[in-house]
Amino acid sequence: MSTLLIDAHEPLAVEVTAAIRSGDLPALRGLLAAHPGLAAARLGDELVNRTLLHVATDWPGHFPNGPAIVTALVEAGAEVGARFTGPHAETALHWAASCDDVDVLDALLDLGADIEVDGSVIAGGTAIADAVAFGQWGAARRLLERGARTTLWQAAGLGELDRVAAYFAPGATPPPAIEITEALWCACHGGQQPTAAYLRERGGDINWVGYDELTPLDAAAQAGHGEVVAWLRRLGARSAKERA
Repeated sequence: MSTLLIDAHEPLAVEVTAAIRSGDLPALRGLLAAHPGLAAARLGDELVNRTLLHVATDWPGHFPNGPAIVTALVEAGAEVGARFTGPHAETALHWAASCDDVDVLDALLDLGADIEVDGSVIAGGTAIADAVAFGQWGAARRLLERGARTTLWQAAGLGELDRVAAYFAPGATPPPAIEITEALWCACHGGQQPTAAYLRERGGDINWVGYDELTPLDAAAQAGHGEVVAWLRRLGARSAKERA
């Protein structure tokens, strides 16, 4: 059976989207029963389209009955690991992580979603890349609890100092200087001063202008990490405007 491709403005697409976002489980089940193949349908056009699981995990997430909705969709035939088609290849798990929707994230993993699936808008990474980059710390920690692997910058953002230190263990090849600096930036973004200090001692640049044109000081300030801001100021760190 070929996958249904439905224009997002068609009545059926509007109706099923409304059922999903309102958490109306009886209405959703009725639509799935009345329209064979709907659970696996994609909304959009040939170039840009998404699945109903993406609808259920779209920003801002946390829709009513979220876990029950995604469960009903998968039980009716939705592919839990299906990717967005368009400028990126994220799965519903990536989107749940980006919304900090821990309950739906758990449901997707319980339904078989691959915690290490790639395709993130953040360097093509896994769901934890989205969670850390966007400061969705509940989702990031739950992914960690459920066994997600981390890169250096992701471990730094979470303050997982043991994981960070493993990159500098005897016998390990030290990361490139830019990766150390990127990790320091992420530690400040996450409010993780001990980890940021560890990375600074290993060559991290506290005045690097990184993501969104922010320095580590800017990233910490934007996220409301006052203690990290004060620590950076004591070290002579500057904002991007002060560097200009």
